[in-house]
Amino acid sequence: MDKTARRQELLRAAREVFATKGYHDAKIDDIVAAAKVAKGTFYLYFKDKRSIFSELVDGFFMRIGGAILKVHTDVDVEAQVKHNIRAIVAVLLDDPHLAQILLSYAAGLDAAFVAKIKSFYDGTKLLLREALAEGQRLGIIAEGDTALFATFTIGALKEIILEQASAERVRPREEIVGALFDLLQAGYLRIDTPARLAAGPSRASTRGRSRPPSP
Repeated sequence: MDKTARRQELLRAAREVFATKGYHDAKIDDIVAAAKVAKGTFYLYFKDKRSIFSELVDGFFMRIGGAILKVHTDVDVEAQVKHNIRAIVAVLLDDPHLAQILLSYAAGLDAAFVAKIKSFYDGTKLLLREALAEGQRLGIIAEGDTALFATFTIGALKEIILEQASAERVRPREEIVGALFDLLQAGYLRIDTPARLAAGPSRASTRGRSRPPSP
């Protein structure tokens, strides 16, 4: 096994150990046992337990950032927004072990661990705020505090993913995507879908739109 493959194997093993035992109770011995390597091999790639956890979190954050594509209003906006929702949901559900750690952690005595989790949330919130601010500029996001909008969105995603992790019946992903889109459309999204156009203008559909300048 080459160095890249060995590193990925250690990361995979750490992800599973952290998910089953929790970060605080997990030990390097557990990780090397899961990876079926000698303990010395671990230290060739990582300084300690915290460093391998940090790399897992950083990689997860990068995948979320890569999932958010810029929306263009000259083509089907609804399809683009649903694509972004679908891509983010896929990142979370395709790595359930790490998602569970990040979304259900309890603060402990390890200040560095708590700081790393906080940096993940802060970074994810910033990504969403920037995307929402761009949406406001384009007129597809209601006027308002993008920080609050981002917090609402992360909260909804968090509860859905945690429910999926423990549910007896796993919901189809497209059902989740559709429900999240409908929730956002009832909130800060301002997209004229066919159903909304058929229903005619309403307070919900006009609130927060950019107004043309007065003559």
